[in-house]
Amino acid sequence: MTLLFFFLSLAASTIGAISGIGGGIIIKPVLDATHTLSISTISFLSSCTVLSMSCVSILRNRKQSVSINYKMSTLLGIGAIIGGILGKELFEMAVSHFPSENTVGAFQAFALLIITIMVYFYIRRQKNIHTKRISNPLLVILIGTLLGMISAFLGIGGGPLNIAVLYYFFSMSGKTAAINSLYIIFISQVSGLFNLVVSKRIPPFDWSILLLMMIGGIMGALIGYRINRKLSDAHVEKFFCCVLILIGILNIWNFYRFAF
Repeated sequence: MTLLFFFLSLAASTIGAISGIGGGIIIKPVLDATHTLSISTISFLSSCTVLSMSCVSILRNRKQSVSINYKMSTLLGIGAIIGGILGKELFEMAVSHFPSENTVGAFQAFALLIITIMVYFYIRRQKNIHTKRISNPLLVILIGTLLGMISAFLGIGGGPLNIAVLYYFFSMSGKTAAINSLYIIFISQVSGLFNLVVSKRIPPFDWSILLLMMIGGIMGALIGYRINRKLSDAHVEKFFCCVLILIGILNIWNFYRFAF
């Protein structure tokens, strides 16, 4: 069972590094389906894995032609920090309010399913949709806050919602959106984990599992980086759509399992 955590984080981080979704949106539903850990512990382990993956991906991308828009993405990241704090508070309130974590898990799975479906159809039809180029700093921070709140509550570390927002509100191409998404995810994950440490709300976890998952995250980032370099924007977008289908199937299963 221990090796499952390693290979899951490796696969999810490879996919996340290629498409920019981070990997948490794959790790969480798969671990939810195994029913081996609490929802809080799964969210924590997923966040640590995504942090290690995004950090390596950003460092590896420094000398590439696809660049990070640091001004805009940092503002989104600041908003994500604010939203992340609010999202974590909402999550803790939900866990304490309902008698069973299964209720919270069912809601998370259903919400992820709806988001995944919406993003999938947007990506498929984006050529017919007029995109924006938002530049107002306050509006950028507000968008980041909403992203951070949703991501933190659902425990996904960004996911496909980041990509859709970067496509629509900032007119980014596939590969550019991917690396900027990872940069935003990195900022929000650092803040989220720091908040957990300061507030002393880190859930119980096995150090050996955490170490294996972070190693898998780092290796996945390196593999994903190499694959991403060889793909065109169109291929990245097609790959992203395939990943969305996989995520949708996982969340249908998790919703059924938690709810029934």
